Amino acid sequence: MSEEQIGGRVIFSGAGRSVVEENEIVLASVGIDIGSSTSHLVFSRIALERKDSRYVVRSRDLLFESDILLTPYADDETIDADALGHFLVAQYRAAEISPDDIDTGALILTGVAARRRNARAIGELFAHETGRFVAVSAGDSLETTLAAYGAGAVLNSEAVGAVVMNIDIGGGTTKIAICDRGAVVDLTAIDIGARLVAFDEDGTVTRIEEAGRRFAAECGIDLAPGRPLSGAAKAAMAERMADRLTEVIFLREVSPGTEALLRLPAIRYRGPVDAITISGGVSEFVYGYETAGFGDLGPLLAAAVRARIEAAGTRLMEPVETIRATVVGASQYTVQLSGSTIFVAPPETLPLRNLPVVAPRLPLDAETLDAAAIAAATGAALRRLDLDHGEAGVALCYSWAGSATFRRIDAFTRGVCDGLEPVLGNGHALVLVGDGDIGGVIGVHCVEERGLSVPVVSIDGIALQEFDFIDIGALIEASGAVPVVVKSLVFAAGAAANRSG
Repeated sequence: MSEEQIGGRVIFSGAGRSVVEENEIVLASVGIDIGSSTSHLVFSRIALERKDSRYVVRSRDLLFESDILLTPYADDETIDADALGHFLVAQYRAAEISPDDIDTGALILTGVAARRRNARAIGELFAHETGRFVAVSAGDSLETTLAAYGAGAVLNSEAVGAVVMNIDIGGGTTKIAICDRGAVVDLTAIDIGARLVAFDEDGTVTRIEEAGRRFAAECGIDLAPGRPLSGAAKAAMAERMADRLTEVIFLREVSPGTEALLRLPAIRYRGPVDAITISGGVSEFVYGYETAGFGDLGPLLAAAVRARIEAAGTRLMEPVETIRATVVGASQYTVQLSGSTIFVAPPETLPLRNLPVVAPRLPLDAETLDAAAIAAATGAALRRLDLDHGEAGVALCYSWAGSATFRRIDAFTRGVCDGLEPVLGNGHALVLVGDGDIGGVIGVHCVEERGLSVPVVSIDGIALQEFDFIDIGALIEASGAVPVVVKSLVFAAGAAANRSG
């Protein structure tokens, strides 16, 4: 039997033990959201209970919510890491929590924070948390998905059987997600936000984003730093933003001017939308939780957007979270032991750490599998999590169905490899994780029939889902299995379907 230190807790792994021998684990967790416009922290106590081979979240108690910081900048494109570090230290102190008290956590970087030139400085703030924290650099697609989960729109769509649109309106962008039956089925993002132009107490412009210049030009406003911005000009810009956003959220064909603002392809979904939730900083004004301005267009934009939703007669629901519609932490201590029918080549590929899990909705029920459909679903899952650039390795999870004939396995592996081409093409290992007992056969097929030149890790007996991250340990010789640590992002719980704003 071996033991290793994982995130401040000793985990034992061996041939005869599949998980930590505790029926309940209580963790102190922190969720940290560093964005282009605002940054904040949430401290939680998360209780996990064991069910079969995994731990599931039984309850989450809020311990402390930090202040909301207007993210400090050293220049137009670089976040001031020193100022951010002082803020983080102050919030830990205000919460009366030491970093050593934290068992696990999640760090989400969005917007400018996720750009490479700034990532290293921010990462150094959390260097001592390596292994305990899940760190996610969220592009537009992932940020949109995270907001939809955090606001409760995904949960509500499943709980009440309704199609819920979540609109996350931040400082620089607005993210729109269509949620149906517990999944994000379509999404987009657009350059509309409260802080496209910022001004001081006297109304003098202090900062302008490129999209802000575009809206000012459309309204005939001469916008420049150091110049005053009148109340009428502010209202005109907010109204024009709301008009552009209306084209997107009411699923109309977008005009050329609106299309030029889109950061992702336009939403193709054209079915009914039963309810709308709004998250992000501007949502605080939409629902009346905040009234004081912050030197931007937030209050005016909120009023304009709410007026258009009410005029359309669409139900406006309160979200589970508004400005804090992000993860509240990570439940790290799901420790599983893989099945013994696994394949790892070469053996020195392991261990692997912090692999994001890709969970495509694969069509595996038919007797004849469609490799092209599998590839398309895999590619869509990569794009949804902003992993389609192939810069990082991933673990693809699947649930095998039906017989394991050569033709079915061949179609499956061909489709998965084609869908993962951006990842495999950059030399990352093919990592497949199934919940059945077919991992070894699939791994052998990938090497002998597909002739892959990258390492192959195919394990089974593990249950995973989207927003999981996994560590795969080295092979346990006595059992022919590998230990797997699953770290799951945790969102605020509780449906808001019975509340309306």
